[in-house]
Amino acid sequence: MAMPGRTILFGFIVGTSAFAGAKPMTPLDVMHFKTVAGGALSKDAKWFAYTVSSLDWKQGKRYTDIWLSDTATGVSRQFTFTAARNETAPVFAPNGEWLAFLSDREVAATNQAYVMPVGGGEARKITDIPGGVTSCAFSDDGKWIAALGGRGEKKQIHLFAVSGEEMAKPALRHATGVHAIAWSLDSTKIYFSAPDSLSAAEQKRLDLKFDVRVVDQPRPPVHLWELDIAEKKERRLTQGSDFTVGEFAVARTGGWVSILSGSSDRYDTDIATRKREAWLLHAPSAKLDRLTDNAVSEGLPVVSPDGKWVAMTAPDSYTYFRRTRIYLRPTANGKEWRNLLAATWDHDPNGVTWSGDSQSLLFEAGIGTSTHGYSLGLAGGTPAALTHGARNVNLTYHESSNQYFLTSQDSEHPADYYLATAETLTDAGTWKRLSNANPGVAEFALGKTETIRWKSTDGSMVEGLLIYPVDYQKGTRYPLVVQIHGGPASATTTQFAGSYSRYDHVYAANGYALLHPNYRGSTNYGEKFKTSIVGNYFAQGFDDIMTGVDHLIAQGIADPDKLGMMGWSAGGHWSNWTLTHTNRFKAISSGAGAMNWVSMYAQNDSQANRENYFNGTPYDNFDHWMAMSPIKYIKNARTPTLIHVGHDDPRVPRPQSEELHMALKKLGVPTEFIVYPRMGHGLTDPRYQMVKMVAEFNWFEKWIKGKDKWLDWQEILDTVPGSKGAASKTEGTSAGGQ
Repeated sequence: MAMPGRTILFGFIVGTSAFAGAKPMTPLDVMHFKTVAGGALSKDAKWFAYTVSSLDWKQGKRYTDIWLSDTATGVSRQFTFTAARNETAPVFAPNGEWLAFLSDREVAATNQAYVMPVGGGEARKITDIPGGVTSCAFSDDGKWIAALGGRGEKKQIHLFAVSGEEMAKPALRHATGVHAIAWSLDSTKIYFSAPDSLSAAEQKRLDLKFDVRVVDQPRPPVHLWELDIAEKKERRLTQGSDFTVGEFAVARTGGWVSILSGSSDRYDTDIATRKREAWLLHAPSAKLDRLTDNAVSEGLPVVSPDGKWVAMTAPDSYTYFRRTRIYLRPTANGKEWRNLLAATWDHDPNGVTWSGDSQSLLFEAGIGTSTHGYSLGLAGGTPAALTHGARNVNLTYHESSNQYFLTSQDSEHPADYYLATAETLTDAGTWKRLSNANPGVAEFALGKTETIRWKSTDGSMVEGLLIYPVDYQKGTRYPLVVQIHGGPASATTTQFAGSYSRYDHVYAANGYALLHPNYRGSTNYGEKFKTSIVGNYFAQGFDDIMTGVDHLIAQGIADPDKLGMMGWSAGGHWSNWTLTHTNRFKAISSGAGAMNWVSMYAQNDSQANRENYFNGTPYDNFDHWMAMSPIKYIKNARTPTLIHVGHDDPRVPRPQSEELHMALKKLGVPTEFIVYPRMGHGLTDPRYQMVKMVAEFNWFEKWIKGKDKWLDWQEILDTVPGSKGAASKTEGTSAGGQ
């Protein structure tokens, strides 16, 4: 029976808190946290637009609106208001007076383009394209908006005259569908990619629901074209059947277009394909310069604002799976690439872009449990850190104002947007806040987060995050849940745990400690640390995890008789290995984990990565692949195990989880198996996210703390508005301004 003044929900206490006036967090609270995305700064830097996504629990969907922030004051206001509809992809007109965006406000899940004055007023619909609009963009002179839209593979370019009254019209009917578009700097041309051919029968059969799928069906090459707006003429810029244009970007000067291509071979379908190459096109002359010819994947090249240099990221010495380096060469007549990063800087840069003066490169990198922005001059060497502290930062340079807008989050604050100058960037306390999507987070009792280090079995130091129980008392031992990150070439970093995949504070509010180990194979600790599991996938990583558990037991924090483990993807792989190699844990939750690497090799969508970790193909090295498979050791399993998988997961397909479930059933090990319909490698349906959290948490409550139930459907159903006993929406997590 519930105590007066409290409501019991899934075994979580909500309502009046026992924690110094702060609310304990529940899965329902996690579901109602909002997320910001799509940030755009006007050219004059007076306005900042972004999107806020929030949950409509009755519909079981998240919906997105656009918010607008005055950068002078930092005050935000909601810009669009549409119930059960979405506004996304905000872009400013060059004069900053208008905002264009996409919305499905008329027909659900079918976007059209709209414009609206920044000062407010009614949105004006500017496209009416059957099948909807994929993207839209202003020309640099502000006279035009180009929209890409249409059904399936029949998308075409449409143009809207900003000074006119008519709707957008087709710019030119290309022979095949258009994949992507970008304006030229002088606003006279639109570059676009399109396949060489389009089968009318193929599109018709899909329209008529003959949706039989031929695996690895031949694909026509995709190439780059140019559309002259005034002449209404198109010109082909790339040729050939031996490659296909993927990503491309138009430089700010010189008529340069950088390209990443892929193979046109129908069987080169591996997500981790090594056949991606970089190119640089001089559009006026249509001269195409091949920048790379190797067996690794490069990043999209970026041309300096002055047009003199081109930079790109690629693995060190162009060797698969090595650390990422930044390479530089002249745009014209440059043949040799120069590696800019010092050999002693053993980290991986991401999102490389240029400073406005073309004298340095800007990027982000994860080091340990934080991610920050860095700058590197053209002479190369060791990068300079631009941001600091225990936080995760994503940095965007705004060339026209020489400012930076960024998202920042830490263990106590969800991600929000901020504005900084070159002078204020290094001091987070001086950043101007542009969004405040979750002001109510201050009401919750949060577990203290701390970066900890311990010595593993080979003497190496390993790092991870420890989340203490709310109201932690030194000298008291607590149940410990170990959460293993995916990848494994990834890392757990200091960010706000407010999602279905990482909901630390729910556990902390219920008396658990959590450990997130960055085990061997993780990134952020150098190349040797990441590659040390190649050829022997589990052994050292497993030791790293277990020595982390032992460290917390030795510190008097963890109760050795109350241990749990959970993980998804690679975290599921390690959970399955743990299940078959120790009985120390009382409960395990394994999400999308591999059991049999031999069968997994052909079932999943990424073979190159597996070949790297397991020394070739299973056809060449069968015994080794089986030796790394948890299924070989399944008779050792004793731990009650909850299994999750998306029904349509291409990365770690459902049969892997079925192999685990069948084995545990036959061996008499307590097990439950949840299959999420229509889901891939992650869960996108909010209802499924809720089920995952509730089932997982209560699995630990049952097997670690001795509670009776692990899943009560009626309690979940009662959270839906309109249901009997439905819980109200979490208070205090709405988006707001300053």
